[in-house]
Amino acid sequence: MNRFYYLIAFVLILFACTYNQAQVPASNTEDSTIPVIEPDYDSTRFLKTLPQQIESVKTYIKSKGGIYSNQKAILIDMKIPSKYFRLFVVDLKTNQIISKGLCAHGSGSEIAGTDSLQFSNIPNSYMTSLGVYKIGSSYIGNFGKSYKLAGLEKSNSNAMARVIVLHRYSCVPDEEQYYPICNSLGCAMLSENYFEELIPIIDGESKPMILKIYY
Repeated sequence: MNRFYYLIAFVLILFACTYNQAQVPASNTEDSTIPVIEPDYDSTRFLKTLPQQIESVKTYIKSKGGIYSNQKAILIDMKIPSKYFRLFVVDLKTNQIISKGLCAHGSGSEIAGTDSLQFSNIPNSYMTSLGVYKIGSSYIGNFGKSYKLAGLEKSNSNAMARVIVLHRYSCVPDEEQYYPICNSLGCAMLSENYFEELIPIIDGESKPMILKIYY
C-alpha cells in the first residue's frame, strides 16, 4: 500500500514540475538585447572615400613643408547624417581611425524636404563650409575651452571672420541615435564628453593639426 502512495506522490510531483515549466515564458532575446542602430546611409561610399581623404590630407600637409602635424588629423564626412558618428580622428602613419564622434552642421546647410546639405563661405549664412582648416589656438569662450579654425581654402576662407570654431555644446549627444542631432550656426559642434576626449589629442600635437570637412 505504501508503495502505491509513493507512486501516486511521484506522479503528482512530476506533473507539477512539468506544468510549472510550461507556465514559464521562453526567454525573450529581443527584449534583452541592446538595440543596434543600423546605418541608413551608403557605408560602402564611406569606406571608399575615407582612405582617399586621408591621402589628400597627407598630400596637403607634405606640400606645406612640415608646418602642420603629420601624425594625426580630423576628418568630418558631412555626407553621413548627423545622427551617426561622422567626425573621425585618424592616425596619418597607420591610416587608422583612432577616435570618432557626433558632429553638428550649420542650420543654414539644411535643405527643406531633403536629406541633402548645402554649404557656404558667406558670413551670416549659418552654413557649414567645406575644406581644409588649421586647428588654431584654444581660448575660453561661451562654450568653455574652444579651438579657433582657420580656413585654408577658398571654400572656407572666411572661417575666422565668421568665428567658425571647434567647440562643445550640451545639446549634442555622446552616442548615435535614431534622429538628427541639433544644429550649429556653422561651427563644428561636438558633445561635451567627446570634446573632452579630443582635448588631449589636439593639445598633444607639437604642430597644428589639420581638420577637413568634406561631402
